[in-house]
Order: sequence, then structure tokens, then C-alpha cells
Amino acid sequence: MNSKLPINLENLLRQRKVEGDRIEYKKGWNPDPIMRTLCAFANDFENLGGGYVIIGQDCDDTGVPLFPPAGVPDNQLDGIQRELLGYCNQIRPPYFPLLSVERFADCNLIVLPESTNR
Repeated sequence: MNSKLPINLENLLRQRKVEGDRIEYKKGWNPDPIMRTLCAFANDFENLGGGYVIIGQDCDDTGVPLFPPAGVPDNQLDGIQRELLGYCNQIRPPYFPLLSVERFADCNLIVLPESTNR
């Protein structure tokens, strides 16, 4: 599987190249907080270059990722992508973040990189 990410996934998960306040880890698909985070990254008022939402990766109370990742089951990948598309169509103007399904530690992760430099 070829990655669409502009950064190595392990570097992203280990917060080596991107500051922690530009990464949101979500254990599972929960549309409301994920869409709020995507909108915040898209607005990028501080001109940080957006951020990343990683679905299938849990974190502790301080935002440090917990390993191994929880992952996203294969049978949920298409449904999550369809549902995400539906939510994005409700934003005005419509907004469609990049999406990349990545494999890490034998788990699926959905990575939504948001860059205002696109």
C-alpha cells in the first residue's frame, strides 16, 4: 500500500516531526469531535500549517499516544470514509480533507492530514 502522507507514519505517531498540539489521536470513529478538530486545523488561525487526525490510535490524558494502536477494523473502513464524506458535504463551503488508510503494527489507521498549504 502506497502512503499518501507527506510524513513518515512512525515519525508522526512518535511526534518526531510534528508538534503534539497539531496531532489529535482518536481511538475510534466519533464524528462530532473529529469534525470539530478538522475544522479547527483547516482554519489554522496561528498559521501552523494544519495538523493530523489519526483514527485508530488512542492516547493518554496528556496526549501521548498509547501503543500498540487500537486500529480500525477492516470491515469499518469503507463505512467511515462514506460517513466522513457525508459530514464534509454539510460544511459550507464543502470541505474534503485528504485521507490515507495506513498499516502500522498490523493495524489499520485512518490518517487525515490537514495542511492549509495545499
